[in-house]
Amino acid sequence: MTPRCAVYGTGSWGTAFAMVLADAGCQVSLWGRRPELVDTINRTRTNPEYFPGLELPAAVTATADPAEAAADAEFVILAVPSQSLRANLADWAPLLRQDAVLVSLMKGVELGTAKRMSEVIEDVTKAGPDRIAVLSGPNLAPEIAARQPAASVVACRDESVARRIQAACHTAYFRPYTNTDVVGCELGGAVKNVIALAVGIAGGMGLGDNTKASLITRGLAETTRLGLAMGADPYTFAGLAGMGDLVATCSSPLSRNNTFGHNLGRGMSLAETIAVTSRTAEGVKSCESVADLARRHGVDMPITETVVDIVHNGKPPLVAVKELMSRSAKPER
Repeated sequence: MTPRCAVYGTGSWGTAFAMVLADAGCQVSLWGRRPELVDTINRTRTNPEYFPGLELPAAVTATADPAEAAADAEFVILAVPSQSLRANLADWAPLLRQDAVLVSLMKGVELGTAKRMSEVIEDVTKAGPDRIAVLSGPNLAPEIAARQPAASVVACRDESVARRIQAACHTAYFRPYTNTDVVGCELGGAVKNVIALAVGIAGGMGLGDNTKASLITRGLAETTRLGLAMGADPYTFAGLAGMGDLVATCSSPLSRNNTFGHNLGRGMSLAETIAVTSRTAEGVKSCESVADLARRHGVDMPITETVVDIVHNGKPPLVAVKELMSRSAKPER
């Protein structure tokens, strides 16, 4: 029987993942909030705002009606900006099948509550952990859309559910692995956006690969410390949802967060950088919620705090870097 999937979000990752699901043999309903874009997708088989040259498979149909998208969907894929999830999902939850599996593609931490996206999903839908999963890894959407080989991690507390999702999105070019460490996979995805901002800032300042490698490595240490405090498996951070995602996001010009940070490092203000950025860079808001989460768990995350100071407190990048480098010496751990 052909699995039916609803993908909420016609952004770059939602569109690319809808293609992956269709290529894996699923029937996909892609929800978008703008009727004119939905109509264009159905007429031209393309999403011109993100992938004008990509012809979507026939198994992908678009709709602006959230109920139509949800109808009989076995898997509900959530691919909206993380800070808008709670409000959107409150509207969608009554439309979903009671046994639908809810899969988060989002990589962020909610402002105010410091909750991970799976926790927000549970709050709003009251679904149990056996129905909530996350997908995370080095998955830059334009490369996925080009059907270049990539791997990812599907994490769910119930391994059998993770295997069902794995089967629904496994293609010749997209290889998903399973994991039961939802906390670790989500933290890896959220914090890497913050570290990518730091690496981008360094690049914009003209700093070289030693600086960037140091930020990536110590950023991974920060992520791991937070993960351990929250009960994650430390091995997760050495895998695709940890180091893999971190390297891709920190090193690629396709990374929104890296590019955003690069503009800040060049001397642009936050307002100027936002004005020239057409797509959501999750780390811009999530750096504050990640720092909040770290404080709640008593975890030291100096790179994250430095990013908050630069992005939201107006601290000049050169001053922030000097302060970061002048911290007291300590063992590596």
